[in-house]
Amino acid sequence: MSNPSHLRSNWLGSAGWGLMFHYIDKPASSNVPSSTTAAEWNRRIDGFNVANFTRRVRESGASYVIFTLGQNTGHFCSPNRVYDGIVGSPTSLLSRRDLITEIATALAPDIRMIAYLPSHAPANYTEAIRAFKLMPSWDAGAWGLKKDWTDSECADERLTVFQRGWESVVAHWGERWGCLVSGWWIDGCYFSKRMYDAVDGPNFASFAQALRAGNADRILAFNSGTARPFERLSLEQDYTAGEFSDRLPVPTKWAALESKTDGMQTHLLGYLGSWWGEGSPRLSDALASSYTREVVSRGAAITWDVPLGLNGDISEPFLRQFEHLQSHVAAS
Repeated sequence: MSNPSHLRSNWLGSAGWGLMFHYIDKPASSNVPSSTTAAEWNRRIDGFNVANFTRRVRESGASYVIFTLGQNTGHFCSPNRVYDGIVGSPTSLLSRRDLITEIATALAPDIRMIAYLPSHAPANYTEAIRAFKLMPSWDAGAWGLKKDWTDSECADERLTVFQRGWESVVAHWGERWGCLVSGWWIDGCYFSKRMYDAVDGPNFASFAQALRAGNADRILAFNSGTARPFERLSLEQDYTAGEFSDRLPVPTKWAALESKTDGMQTHLLGYLGSWWGEGSPRLSDALASSYTREVVSRGAAITWDVPLGLNGDISEPFLRQFEHLQSHVAAS
């Protein structure tokens, strides 16, 4: 039996700050399918230097890492036979190498791993959309569900067939990782009331059970977007998604920025580059470190997204910023 939410997330409350990495396939446009082949994706994953990456993370002073499994193109950095069985493609876009397991193992036990995953199947991978019975009611361009639910291929507005399939996929990952993965950050929960707010499953309770497969104390965050970064979407939620993008939250704006928000561990998520996983440092060293120190002093946690090279390396400007951040936050 898992611990109550306030106990599951205790470690995050004392963690201070962590790093996020958008290690994803990036097509020319977010609304078009990717041209990256399975062979190309595997070569990229095989070239990831876990030893160097984990060394950089340790030197940064971060207490945890949020790492993307994949996002919209169908390319994932960890194998999953349940997913492949549902999609049925002769050539899997999931890597042969389990990068999540390798990174989490190398970081353990002092630096924790949180996995990132969208709440829906890849929005720009037609084979997955069709296999999970999201067609033709899935509107990838609008990141959501079309209003017309008359087509018989989509059984109901809750996407019951899809949800059951996605639950089996995440449970398979979770069972394999066990205690190596301490949490999930689930993106794209923009239609949670339609899809998850039901007494009977599939709902938030069944989704959470699947997400905690292999580790009953895995902490969960469900992201409803930058307009509502501290909203509790479910009683199963342990910490706030906290996505603030280009606006730094301050007390009395969105939340009090204290240690707890509506019973959850307060957590913030933003990017140090010019965008998620891209660019050069947009904040001065002084601002990044002072804001981090302020958040941490209030008992909240903050995660900074940082660009990552294909081989898993972090560029020198961010390494210098880590040094400044680490020394100033540790001294507070």
